[in-house]
Amino acid sequence: MSKLFEPLTLRGVTLPNRAWMAPMCQYSAASEGPDTATPNDWHFQHLASRAVGGAGLILTEATAVSPEGRISSADLGIWNEHQQQAFRRITAFVEAAGAVPGIQLAHAGRKASVNAPWVDRGSAVPADRGGWQTLGPSPLPFDSHPAPAELTTDQIALVVRQFAEAAERALAAGFKVAEVHGAHGYLVHEFLSPYSNTRTDGYGGSLENRMRFALEVVDAVRAVWPEELPLFFRSSATDWLEDTGTPGWTGQDTVRLAKELQAHGVDLLDASTGGNVPDADIPVAPGYQVPFATAVREQTGLPVAAVGLITDPHQAESVIASGRADAVLLGRQLLRDPYWPRHAARALEHELPSTPQYARA
Repeated sequence: MSKLFEPLTLRGVTLPNRAWMAPMCQYSAASEGPDTATPNDWHFQHLASRAVGGAGLILTEATAVSPEGRISSADLGIWNEHQQQAFRRITAFVEAAGAVPGIQLAHAGRKASVNAPWVDRGSAVPADRGGWQTLGPSPLPFDSHPAPAELTTDQIALVVRQFAEAAERALAAGFKVAEVHGAHGYLVHEFLSPYSNTRTDGYGGSLENRMRFALEVVDAVRAVWPEELPLFFRSSATDWLEDTGTPGWTGQDTVRLAKELQAHGVDLLDASTGGNVPDADIPVAPGYQVPFATAVREQTGLPVAAVGLITDPHQAESVIASGRADAVLLGRQLLRDPYWPRHAARALEHELPSTPQYARA
């Protein structure tokens, strides 16, 4: 049997296979009025079609826990009941199609208040054009963006509560997996990395202090997320600064964090890289991020998902069969081919269950 299409059980949830849909921002929500940050028909078809296409887990795009936590004004959020109810249509369909619905809870931090990437190259949006004051662990701007306001300890506590409240709404919306977004230069990652965190209080300085915010968020989410449902954490395993002499987050830091996450109730690490340093030199190649996932799995025993230029069925099968990861997350490949899991199953001589409407094919 194909290892890629073996089920995986985490806590009380069985994922039907290990080919999963990665979170991918669509920048397609309404930016004003009652439907601000609410999923619409675009989001429904984007997520539902990949569930029909055979992905075992469908993760939403980074879904903001507060208005100022959005990357752009066209991002999704889950800070009010209207948004919560709109997600129910999606989660119900995803489950009916045989997949597991998951949500990535996020705060964009200093990388917030920008245009969609196809509008002026995703440039920062100033307040007088509909933008907002960004927040960060330290008043250090990302690239040419305006400097964020340094979060006070009271504001940090508020953001932690916002993550917990968003998790409660996600549960009510029908999600079965929650993922804390701690990657790609967004707020949780900003606290972790000495590149973006120069605080001198209990949230900065030592590795233990820089991990404090991430662990407080995880604890707050885990406290409201049912015991039988899994909690994931997405990490940028490196800032890609190891050979530059500039302090940054490293692969070994990720292993240390993974041990703490496991002790705090996280069930899987979703291992990506980068995003915190605008000019980082990243050696992009097929499967280039897999070794970071493997290191966490081997050194901690925590289940991991690998992501990044995994495009070929036999490549994905090899990652799982060799024990380098427990699952693979597909991003751009699923944009190109929503039915990639079904095509992969055929290539690996595995029969995926079909919806009755499509059984003749």
